[in-house]
Amino acid sequence: MISKLKSRKRIQKRIRKKVSGVAAKPRLAVFRSNKAIACQLIDDINGVTLASASSKEVSSDGNKSEISKKVGELIASKAKAIGIEVAKFDRGGNLYHGRVKSLADGAREAGLNF
Repeated sequence: MISKLKSRKRIQKRIRKKVSGVAAKPRLAVFRSNKAIACQLIDDINGVTLASASSKEVSSDGNKSEISKKVGELIASKAKAIGIEVAKFDRGGNLYHGRVKSLADGAREAGLNF
């Protein structure tokens, strides 16, 4: 029997084979824990993080999905500030559902395309 963590790691590897970020179109990597959510814009060619946002940076009013949406809006505003309009979405092995989807929707509404 495969554990949930091993299964997620296998999915993560499969996604990373296909999704790679460059400076003009970085990878938007999402990390989700039970309490928090964070994301980074990563240039994989140079190995640098261009911008990051976390649920610890936004106000904690509302449920976790609403906070995730605020994090998406925050990362989109930081991306606009450094001149990035387009990114590749990396859900990090998580299902595109719930908080991960809320973060993506918030980023799209704030003007980040992927």
